[in-house]
Amino acid sequence: MQIEGKVAVITGGASGLGEATVRRFVAQGARVAIFDMNAERGNAIAAELGQQVIYQSVNVTDEASVKAGIDATLAAFGAIHICSNYAGVADAAKTIGKKGAFPLDLFQKVININLVGSFNVLRLVAEVMSRQEPLNADGARGVIINTASVAAYEGQVGQAAYSASKGGIVGMTLPIARDLAAYGIRVNTIAPGLIHTPMCDSLPEETVAALAANVPFPSRLGKPDEVAQLAQSIVENDYLNGEVIRCDGAIRMQPR
Repeated sequence: MQIEGKVAVITGGASGLGEATVRRFVAQGARVAIFDMNAERGNAIAAELGQQVIYQSVNVTDEASVKAGIDATLAAFGAIHICSNYAGVADAAKTIGKKGAFPLDLFQKVININLVGSFNVLRLVAEVMSRQEPLNADGARGVIINTASVAAYEGQVGQAAYSASKGGIVGMTLPIARDLAAYGIRVNTIAPGLIHTPMCDSLPEETVAALAANVPFPSRLGKPDEVAQLAQSIVENDYLNGEVIRCDGAIRMQPR
């Protein structure tokens, strides 16, 4: 599927990997709806990029909020062809820590935003896609890209909730791809490694350097646009379906 002329919904599109994907897709000729809770940043990006972009304040865990965002996207652009889910949180705690057992409400929050939120958005977007006319001779109607993490495979100390949420995204990739095959909707997942997102800017330089030294090659943190470039490749390769792709410089995370 060519990105030019298509409409994309990007959750978490106001920062980090989501923002990089917004910018790359717009540069390729797409129209984009940013779904995010950061209104100030989301509106600023939309104003900068012009009429190709709208911002919608969307809570991915809330069905009514997601439906309102989808309705606004359809009103503005008339269709949805691509959905990239980046919205997520990375709260950490040990199973048993100095203050006792892992707070259950924190565990549920991470699962709800990262896993349930991704599914909530994709299921409602897929319903829209399923009603659209096919885009090519294969009968393609849409592409969904979820975001996991290398923590789905090598979760570190304190990442029980985060790894469970990302492992759930990995686990649901193939069955959802199979569910949606009849409608011509492909589903894939990106599992990023250590990416230099805005969160890294708050870390000491020596900490960032130490993290980068753990990456085999290239020995640096990944760039958000490298993940966005992979998202573009997934959209454009019509035979890529039901797959989880690591984007991590060959890193395999250690316990700490």
